[in-house]
Amino acid sequence: MPGMTSGIGTSNQLVAEAFRSALRHQLFIVAGIFLLLWLARLIAVSWWPAQGRSGTGQRTGDTSIAGDPEVPGRLLLMTEPPGRRLLRISFGIIWIFDGILQAQPAMPLGLPSQVIEPSATSSPAWVRHLVNWGGTSWTFHPVQMSAAAVWIQVGIGLWLIFARNGRWSRLGALACVGWGLVVWVFGEAFGGIFAPGLTWLFGAPGGVLFYCAAGALIALPASAWRTPRLGRLILAGMGVFFIGMAVLQAWPGRGFWQGTLHGQPGTLTGMIQGMSQTPQPHYLAQVVSDFGNFVAAHGFAVNLFSVIALAVIGAAFLSGQPRIVRIGVGAGIVVCLADWVLIEDLGFFGGLGTDPNSMIPMALLFIAGYLAMTGVPAAQEAAVQPESQRERGQRRTAEEALAQPALAAQAQPALAAQAQPAVAAQAQPAVAAQAQPAAPGTSPLSRLASLLQSAVRPVATASARSIAAVGALGITLLGVVPSAAASANPNADPIIAQALNGSSDSVNYPADGFTLTDQHGTPVSLASLHGKVVLLTFLDPVCTNDCPLIGHEFEAAGRLLAADSSQVQLVAIVLSPTYRTVPAMQAFDRQEGLSQLPDWLYLTGTLTQLREVWRDYAVTAQTLPAGAMTLHNDIAYVIDRNGHIRQVLNMDPGPGTAASESSFSVQLAEAARQVLRTR
Repeated sequence: MPGMTSGIGTSNQLVAEAFRSALRHQLFIVAGIFLLLWLARLIAVSWWPAQGRSGTGQRTGDTSIAGDPEVPGRLLLMTEPPGRRLLRISFGIIWIFDGILQAQPAMPLGLPSQVIEPSATSSPAWVRHLVNWGGTSWTFHPVQMSAAAVWIQVGIGLWLIFARNGRWSRLGALACVGWGLVVWVFGEAFGGIFAPGLTWLFGAPGGVLFYCAAGALIALPASAWRTPRLGRLILAGMGVFFIGMAVLQAWPGRGFWQGTLHGQPGTLTGMIQGMSQTPQPHYLAQVVSDFGNFVAAHGFAVNLFSVIALAVIGAAFLSGQPRIVRIGVGAGIVVCLADWVLIEDLGFFGGLGTDPNSMIPMALLFIAGYLAMTGVPAAQEAAVQPESQRERGQRRTAEEALAQPALAAQAQPALAAQAQPAVAAQAQPAVAAQAQPAAPGTSPLSRLASLLQSAVRPVATASARSIAAVGALGITLLGVVPSAAASANPNADPIIAQALNGSSDSVNYPADGFTLTDQHGTPVSLASLHGKVVLLTFLDPVCTNDCPLIGHEFEAAGRLLAADSSQVQLVAIVLSPTYRTVPAMQAFDRQEGLSQLPDWLYLTGTLTQLREVWRDYAVTAQTLPAGAMTLHNDIAYVIDRNGHIRQVLNMDPGPGTAASESSFSVQLAEAARQVLRTR
């Protein structure tokens, strides 16, 4: 995968600690979000009169409005349907669980190599290119993107749980769809649907796709859930899916009909045996291993059972008959749980599991479909038939009352104020002021107070759930904003370079002077560069390993320092006893794109001069046999304006990926800027 930091172990302590530190700091921000919302609520309540929040005829959470006997029946229709409630709460919990899994310390470096790359390996080239392109942000900014994924998923989960209905709930559902699609495409490589060996038993078409389906269903208008039609459509779709998976499972030549094939494990056997080797509780590993042995001995029977079970469950869903569907739902739950335990091995043990895989989300979908089909009482179904104009008006009144609980409470004091203005003015001055338009002579201060009260009314009358939903949105944005900023930044985080070679050493001692010749034949001394920050390294012009990579890193650092080019000088000294001529240096510059860099100097000299400089700067050089390149250490110095060495960097480029090259460039540029700021 281009840009992968494969030269760093996934358990690298520097990156893991940076990730934990980022989560700790952001956790304080999360606490601050909820604290600010709580304080805002307290302030709003103190501004908004008590009479505006409660009164006769309406209580917070009530489903009735005084004076309208037809409203209670209407409001019963506004309670959340059981199928929608199941999807909203269960997928909210799953998103939170996924966010917790994303907080594993090995996630920043392990996700690209252990999760994303394997999922795309067997897919077509265009899928791999797309996934690699999407994964670049993660490999360039592992800590920021990992922390962002945690908070996005936790935020979406809390959003779904707290936002029970209305616009906030639908927005949370759409956020679920949007992030789910991102994960499905770039994290699961389209769930492997374009790869060979696709099978329902392994989780096709990707667990996160069911998250998206659930989010889309939750985002539907509430009226869609008040008739059995939506449930029938959900079950019909699941029925077609199950039958399609049965056909795919029965297709010959894919290795599923054989427990063993030419003495080797068949497709299903190999999958199960591989899952049994992942770190997990011993008893669970034993169960999975025993089932793998059973499949190896009875592969045909196991696959035949899978095909029949999928086809029968799908046919039951398509029947649309409640009794038959009920049997199909029960069978589907049993089969999904068996596959989840015996084949998918729960999905989150060992390695870097990021979710519980597909079986639980899939089962929740068809259970919700069954509840939507059978959970609508006949009276409620009749109530959602076409309404008269009067009925529509009553329904809108009820919906507005439920959405804004304070309206009914405000209505009673206002009417009382109109009927008994003198008494109302004495007993309830604040309500009377709200009920009556401001007189032309009202002072500006009074008008300002009235405006402030109107502005804080939504906060003062909001329910605890609404406040929590806004907090969940804040948590989601805490992940979205940094991830968007990281995606827009083409330069890698310097922590990758630090993870490869450790942090740079801060020092302060005079640099040894030298006088050499640059790539144009002009004499250059360290003293002549006085007043500039010098980035100094040593390169072999015929090296084919590290030196070209270091050259690229210096070239990229030069571009990053373009705004400070007049104050920074990039310098390399030849590190080859044999190839130290000006033509050899010029060829290297052209090859690595350094010849176009305005502040680049490549210096050479006599062998005596060079050996003296190598010694002064602790550079080792050993010529390999047959006139090959020089074996040497990789090092760089940051020299301040006064000729003092301020930092020493290990420049071993490690795997030489796009991420590591960019990271070293950023490290160099930041080191130069830090010295520029130092007087």
